[in-house]
Amino acid sequence: MIERNNSTALRWSRQSGKSHLIAAWLLHYALTHDNAQIAIVGPSWRQTKIVIRKINGFLTKIPGGLYRKKQATMVQLRNGSLVQAFPCSPETIRGFTLNVVCADELNYISNDEDMFDAISFTLATTGGKFICSSTPGSTDSLFWRIFNRPQFAHFGKSHVTWEHAVEPNGPLRRKWLEQKRKEYEGDEYRWRREMEAEWSEDESVWLPLSLITKCIDSQLDLWDFEDIHRGKFFGGLDLGKHQDYSVFVVVEEVDGKYVLRHVKVFPLETKYATVIGYVKTLVDRWQNFERIRVDTTGVGEYIVEDMQNAGLEEVEAVTFTAPRKQELASLLKQRMLDGAYRFPYADIHVSPTKKLSYVAELNVERFEMRKDGTFAFNHPQNQHDDVFWSTALAIYCSVKMTPEPEIWVMPR
Repeated sequence: MIERNNSTALRWSRQSGKSHLIAAWLLHYALTHDNAQIAIVGPSWRQTKIVIRKINGFLTKIPGGLYRKKQATMVQLRNGSLVQAFPCSPETIRGFTLNVVCADELNYISNDEDMFDAISFTLATTGGKFICSSTPGSTDSLFWRIFNRPQFAHFGKSHVTWEHAVEPNGPLRRKWLEQKRKEYEGDEYRWRREMEAEWSEDESVWLPLSLITKCIDSQLDLWDFEDIHRGKFFGGLDLGKHQDYSVFVVVEEVDGKYVLRHVKVFPLETKYATVIGYVKTLVDRWQNFERIRVDTTGVGEYIVEDMQNAGLEEVEAVTFTAPRKQELASLLKQRMLDGAYRFPYADIHVSPTKKLSYVAELNVERFEMRKDGTFAFNHPQNQHDDVFWSTALAIYCSVKMTPEPEIWVMPR
């Protein structure tokens, strides 16, 4: 399909081999076309480097004389061809003359229309190929229109579900598939979106994918625990142990707006002393934490006392009453509506075998309106909302905490 069409869109489920196929095709094109210029863009530079990493893996299986030294952001072949990961910015890609552009996870590129315009110009003089791929996200997107609007009829389109990709005919392991079935048992929308590659979203989500996608900043990446940084930081800590995760989120205030810098999800059964030690070490390393707010619901305020005794003077306890949760959730949503909260398209590693999507974790929270006009919050069975609430706590650090908030109803 990619060979036959100058424009190709791949709507494939998770773990279906999409990135593997694209990497193999890009390398083959580069090897068979001298001096080919190939670009990869995505919702984050980290995402685009995944494809480069897969290509580098293929290079170990071909004669070494065909390529130059392997690098994390580009592949240089001795026939003059170059495959390069670009930051997702129209300004960065404009001015290049390219033979192939691959837009990975296009549905999660916030400036997709501007990027598509810039890409079209780079391919104009070469008659080059445009390849886009993604699992479905928001319907307010270029990727949705490619599959649903007549002006994109010239695109070759491929739709692959878990049924097409499961072993023995595909790379999707049955054991992994069954784990996902259990995990998504209470959320048919996410199963349809990620495993059947259909556009699907519960109307009761507090943060819709269209809003979340608009807040993704392709120039950002999460900071590592070992890094040294200075800034004006706020921290949100949601404590869990047996059934829920403990999660620590750090945001930085930059010119009156807020940027996600760090997310730590602790494995289940992690002791509170370990969590406190992690927070203390990070605060000592980065310094300048204005405030850290901790959900003490169900665990008691002695946790805050322990943290303060450990030298974390910036810590404040928050009890998750219904009015307080509405205040936190409303402030987070308002910051996003105002364009005042930005974050990278990133995965969060819980363990060597488990990772979470930050976008999916923000999208997990549901709400229902009570008769009195207030909201009740919940999340699907077998899923967690700890990342959502720790993010809300971090953003909540930017305002003064009232003794008991007055309820106001945010328009949907």
